[in-house]
Amino acid sequence: MQVTRLAIPDVLLIEPKVFGDDRGFFFESFNQDKFEEAVGSTVCFVQDNHSKSAKNVLRGLHYQIQHPQGKLVRVVAGEVFDVAVDIRKNSSTFGQWVGERLSAENKKQMWIPEGFAHGFLVLTENAEFLYKTTDYWYAEHERCIAWDDITLNINWRLTITPALSKKDMQGTTFLKAEVFA
Repeated sequence: MQVTRLAIPDVLLIEPKVFGDDRGFFFESFNQDKFEEAVGSTVCFVQDNHSKSAKNVLRGLHYQIQHPQGKLVRVVAGEVFDVAVDIRKNSSTFGQWVGERLSAENKKQMWIPEGFAHGFLVLTENAEFLYKTTDYWYAEHERCIAWDDITLNINWRLTITPALSKKDMQGTTFLKAEVFA
């Protein structure tokens, strides 16, 4: 696997080595030892999630203020634009974001460590999104930053207004968001 540190160095883009021919393909989608070597620390995943969304659905920017979750994300059908926002107050990249196209075709994964808000926009008719988390989901600790926050100024490359959940429509501004110390 090839690991690339993005503009925020704690966020990693992981590209597996794919073996394919006219019959199909094979790749190792996760290896604990290789992953921990790439990340540089011990990581324990406790939950796997799978979501399916239609084109122009935007989910996020989500995080948990208590029980923060690291996420290893990938797409198994379709394509998304995946975004991570550093909300660690003492980080040199606080308030910055990175985004990558993840698709079933390119098989790329993104590691988003604890202390980040996360969201994605579906670019194809549908997309199926898988992610491993380092802590369980707790509704009472979940927070949402507005996807279109002017301080963050994320370039979602949108041509129309995205489809949002009620929760995502009520996201707070970055300047009012609870962040990590």
